Amino acid sequence: MSAAGKTRRICLWSGPRNVSTALMYSFAQRPDAVVVDEPLYAHYLAVSGARHPGREEVLASQDNDGNAVMQALAKDPVERPVLFAKQMAHHLVDIDLTWLGYFDNVLLIRDPVEMLPSLAEVLPEVTLRDTGLESQARLIERLEAAGGRPFCIDARLLLLDPAGVLRAVCERLGLSFYSSMLSWPLGPRPEDGVWAKYWYASVHRSSGFRPWRPSNRDMPPALERLYQACRPFYEFLLERAVGAQGADRAD
Repeated sequence: MSAAGKTRRICLWSGPRNVSTALMYSFAQRPDAVVVDEPLYAHYLAVSGARHPGREEVLASQDNDGNAVMQALAKDPVERPVLFAKQMAHHLVDIDLTWLGYFDNVLLIRDPVEMLPSLAEVLPEVTLRDTGLESQARLIERLEAAGGRPFCIDARLLLLDPAGVLRAVCERLGLSFYSSMLSWPLGPRPEDGVWAKYWYASVHRSSGFRPWRPSNRDMPPALERLYQACRPFYEFLLERAVGAQGADRAD
């Protein structure tokens, strides 16, 4: 169990366009779980100055003090045994990382050959920071160096075998697997942040994990250099993914 006492507190550290919202909806179907949608988003926008769709709405909707947010997630009472916080790895700017010790930390990754063209449809200019991959790699290095046992979920592997990967994830977290995690109602969800209208259109049209298919988007030539920068970080993280070679290494 995590250092947070009787409540199992899980932070999913994702990059954008990584089926993270679908995974949040999946955990929301558990009878024992409460989910939180990107609680550090307003903090990130405030400290980074990033110009994202709906920026002012997001800033007005959440506490802009990221350390106060993490303290609340780590210590406030929770009405159910499991707290699942969907987070973006690149939101960890000017945050006291000792808060991470209160959580079971899981990273959600996606091949940049699929993620980058999707991200470019939402952001006018995509940077390495926007992908979250370098932040995820540095985060897992820190967690492992501190004696933690973080692991990764790869979006492609999850979509190829949702039940199998979710069973493995639950086992790693010491949780029971529920078949209810495989589907959810169509449309917006109560747990959505105010930014859902800008980012969640695709998942709102789904009622479960969509089968994986190779991306039909071409890599824009303008993103080729960024793709080459992303690739080593992704491959480093993939070695630690549930269901991937080397993922379940002996400790």
